[in-house]
Amino acid sequence: MTTTTPSTAADPADPADSSPSFSKAPGTDNRPGRILAVVIAAQFMALLDAFIVNVAAPTIRVELGASGAGLQLVIAGYTITYAVLLITGARLGDRLGHRRVYLAGLAVFTAASLACGLSQGTGELIAFRLLQGVGSALLIPQVLSLIQRNFTGEARTKALGAYAAVLAVGAAAGQVLGGILVSADLFGTGWRPVFLVNVPVGVVLLMMARRVLPRDASREPGEVRRAQGRRARGLDLPGLVLLGATVSLLTVPLVLGQQEGWPLWSWLSMGSAVVLFTLFCGYESRLASGGGAPLIAPRVLRIPGMGLAVFRIATVMAVNAGFLFVLTLHVQGGLGYSALRAGLTFAPTAVVFGAVGLTWRHWPAAAQRALIPCGFALTALSTVAVGLLLRDGGQGGLWLYAAFVGIGAGLSLGFSPTLTRALSTVRPEDAADASGLLATVTQIGQLIGVAGFGALFLNRLESQGAPGAYSSADALQVCAYALAGAAALGAVSGLVRLRR
Repeated sequence: MTTTTPSTAADPADPADSSPSFSKAPGTDNRPGRILAVVIAAQFMALLDAFIVNVAAPTIRVELGASGAGLQLVIAGYTITYAVLLITGARLGDRLGHRRVYLAGLAVFTAASLACGLSQGTGELIAFRLLQGVGSALLIPQVLSLIQRNFTGEARTKALGAYAAVLAVGAAAGQVLGGILVSADLFGTGWRPVFLVNVPVGVVLLMMARRVLPRDASREPGEVRRAQGRRARGLDLPGLVLLGATVSLLTVPLVLGQQEGWPLWSWLSMGSAVVLFTLFCGYESRLASGGGAPLIAPRVLRIPGMGLAVFRIATVMAVNAGFLFVLTLHVQGGLGYSALRAGLTFAPTAVVFGAVGLTWRHWPAAAQRALIPCGFALTALSTVAVGLLLRDGGQGGLWLYAAFVGIGAGLSLGFSPTLTRALSTVRPEDAADASGLLATVTQIGQLIGVAGFGALFLNRLESQGAPGAYSSADALQVCAYALAGAAALGAVSGLVRLRR
């Protein structure tokens, strides 16, 4: 493998980018900066909604009389449909046009947000949260695809850095904004503004996107025939069913297992997910070898470095989501922080993650190869430091914020170069598959982090008997060591990569 940094490496996809995938039609403004601003803003809004509801959950439970399972589904319903349909959303963008599907997804998400904010019962809210996830699954894969098809070379690297920064900032910003909106209780609306805030933003983005995004499918006659040939092969519905069932069987027990006490059905479900995933892989390989159009092209998984990228991205997202979740439980439940103060606690991690994601390309070239393993190692050391600083129910002082900075920097160094290098060799015709794959891995990584580390924290807390700052700190310390272990695995993957 070449050791050239993404910002200077030759980009195999660039020559193909010169053939027009889009046209500038009358009434559109295709300046790259505006394209990036529109797609990143929508990405941020959709990502925000995966976290903003967390701090509103207690208010929702009181006002709607939601049961524990109902409340869990309000929070998780968005994530489940989002994860199941991401790759399908990517494929639809490839077939129908990324601009068209982006606009459709944004419209569905905005309408579902309005419906969530007006819901009068738990069942309604769950249904509309599921619909929100559908909108995000249509919207999010188009972001990476539009970046891949509209930016090349250094411009693409910078755009991917902005994309990576938004992924981190969205998680913490969701909790901060949720805390602000719930605490403000605007016009006595309680939890509803956490959904209604999306409506004016979504409407503005729809108007801007219609003008800014390049129109789809203005191709030469030969390209039109090739595109029609691809579309005639369909959406790979059997693959979609197998993948949807696999992700559902994995995510549902991960989301509900802790609350239900990890019953037998949850383990059987996850075991069945492994079986169905094996069947899915076999079916996709046979379909590709027979000249069909598989949901995930096997050649995407064979792209140099893609396998390691999938592992690293899943690890970063699991550690990031697990850290945010268990620390939220500790500072709100153990230390008694308000929702707003808890959200603000994560600001240093998010800000540093974003700053590093936007600047790492300008660091000395000699350090570029070591960024990924060093990032994971820094994350491991910093999470251990958090556990030690908060032991015995303490609040950590200024050193705690230094540890938060270390976690933000380390996670960003593990994620941003990985994403950039993985996508730098993806051909434009594979952009949709690669985007859907990495977006799905990101989401599943977050689910695994919340479920796995959350279960560890709660089980440890229950074993301590009476809840309190001391017991919560003990549970957090155990989780910190587990998070450090996961980050250490990421560091090992980086070392393996360096030796190749």
